Amino acid sequence: MNRTFLILRHEFSRTVRRTGFIVLTLALPVLALLGIGVFQIISGIAKPPVQVTKIGYVDEVGSFTQFTTQGNINLVRYDSAEAAKQSIINSDITEYFVIPQDFILTRKVNLFTTQKELAPPDATIGAIKNFTSSNLLAGKVPPDVIAVVEAPLNLVTTLITSTGDVAPQQAGYANVLIPGIFAFLLALSLMISSSYVLQSLGEEKENRLMEILLSSVSTRQLLAGKVLGLGAAGLMQVVVWVISLPLLLRLASSSIGGFISTIQVPAEFWILGIVYFILGYLFFAVLSSSLAAITSTVREAQGMAGLYGVFGIAPFWFLSLILLYPNSPVWIVFSIFPFSAPSLVMIRLGVIGVPAWQLAASLAVLALSVVGGLLMAAKLLRIYTLMYGKRPGLGEIIRNLRA
Repeated sequence: MNRTFLILRHEFSRTVRRTGFIVLTLALPVLALLGIGVFQIISGIAKPPVQVTKIGYVDEVGSFTQFTTQGNINLVRYDSAEAAKQSIINSDITEYFVIPQDFILTRKVNLFTTQKELAPPDATIGAIKNFTSSNLLAGKVPPDVIAVVEAPLNLVTTLITSTGDVAPQQAGYANVLIPGIFAFLLALSLMISSSYVLQSLGEEKENRLMEILLSSVSTRQLLAGKVLGLGAAGLMQVVVWVISLPLLLRLASSSIGGFISTIQVPAEFWILGIVYFILGYLFFAVLSSSLAAITSTVREAQGMAGLYGVFGIAPFWFLSLILLYPNSPVWIVFSIFPFSAPSLVMIRLGVIGVPAWQLAASLAVLALSVVGGLLMAAKLLRIYTLMYGKRPGLGEIIRNLRA
């Protein structure tokens, strides 16, 4: 155990002092801060000053005379289209619309503009709609009813449990933000941390240092020390990201939108996140150890590691489908599949509550995969430690594992 701890301490201290590790750990929070700052600067520069816009109109019906002020848009009445055109020539206005006599039947308004655009701005459309609606309803319904008709529907959705009580975690796209970010960081950290294991074992085998190490420690002690030491470094990386996340969200909420402050993330989400990181890291680490054992060079091992590393980030390729159909049997199966389970379960937890049996099955399969992978990695490391040159075939590996 003392030798395992020595290896653990050595791998942890060596990893956290690496320039690449430090840069990556600090890069994400720093880049997020820079992104928020750039957004604020661009918003301040690009945001035009508030100014009143004049839009002309020709009323062929003869009853649209009130409510000519619509926010920052003033509607100027003209007796004819020719008069409106003359104002455009004089640069008094840049556009005008005509309310035809059959407007009540056709609900059609003709807009004439000098601006080349795919569609009129929302502000212009809203001003014309509110202007016509207000004049049609004036004197027939109270003003507060007109305001309700013109205002967009404010639909508030509340998630309840099967007993009718308000659910502790409400649904919505805002609440998917943090789980989505955390799932991405989790997948990224799993890939990086397991690659450190692969690189460490591969370099020691390639440089023949492995022969010296195994003369003093057993393969299980060596493997356990490296996996735990590098895993502790990866966990520290995730902790730094998670601690910086609330600060970044507060800054983003003040810059981008206040809806971020309404995000609710329950405590059990963070607990499951840590559990999935530990099990996910151990699973990918023992796979990396197995690859390092059967390959002769680090480059060869890294090339093969990309095959299973793809599964770790695969859920993000189908993110839109996961958001639309979170309870699809496909996602349930891949939530239990150990390669994609860590990131996929985190995403689904943000979209909808994952049933307890699915969490139990996912964690159980992942834990069993870690145990089986650890035994396999230790045996492969013991068998192929001194192998150099040609990589063994799959049949040979199976025969040696069964022997």
